[in-house]
Amino acid sequence: MESSKSALASARRASEAMIDQNTAAKNRHRVEEDPSSDEARLRQQAIGVKLRQMFDEVVSEPEPDEFLEILRRADARDQESGA
Repeated sequence: MESSKSALASARRASEAMIDQNTAAKNRHRVEEDPSSDEARLRQQAIGVKLRQMFDEVVSEPEPDEFLEILRRADARDQESGA
């Protein structure tokens, strides 16, 4: 029984050591991150903002008269065919 407790404690210490090593490696990766990645992230955010602005402008534009005429003709055909 004592040896199983000892084995369990040893396994627990080993797993804690692995977790600590993994956490340390992740933290080192964050510290060693390239500053240009921050710049790239900021550029991507700026592009996203601009794309949203452009999309909102396009969505708020009125429909072209030609498109409305096509819809009217399609509705008229649907009514003529009884659909």
